[in-house]
Amino acid sequence: MSRQTILTVETRGPGLYEFTDEVQAFVRASGEASGLLTLFVRHTSCSLLIQENADPDVQRDLDAFFRRLVPSADDPAMDYLVHRAEGPDDMPAHIKAALTPVSLSVPVMEGRLMLGTWQGIYLFEHRQRPHRREVVLHLSP
Repeated sequence: MSRQTILTVETRGPGLYEFTDEVQAFVRASGEASGLLTLFVRHTSCSLLIQENADPDVQRDLDAFFRRLVPSADDPAMDYLVHRAEGPDDMPAHIKAALTPVSLSVPVMEGRLMLGTWQGIYLFEHRQRPHRREVVLHLSP
């Protein structure tokens, strides 16, 4: 029998938001000893990452890199963009989400996520304003 839930991750603007503890709590509460956890974000302008959680500079550097890689639509280098319906961060957010995963799979053993020592699960917000993002968790035995 598989277990499912939807987690809400509240963001305050661009950046990485770790929610590993909430995911582990879901796995623990499921009572499943082993299986495969699938995570899926239900939005087109954010993404999911498994990334280092020991040094916050990693998250800052990733965010800075993606801001340089895909600047705001106000940047002259982005003049070619047509879709600007929700502001200058709209299409760049869609591009960043297309370059990064919107779903992840994590093995579960002995009731625990099999993440590495320094790994955490993050929602990568690509929009400027705060959002309430929904992440679907599905644990299959």
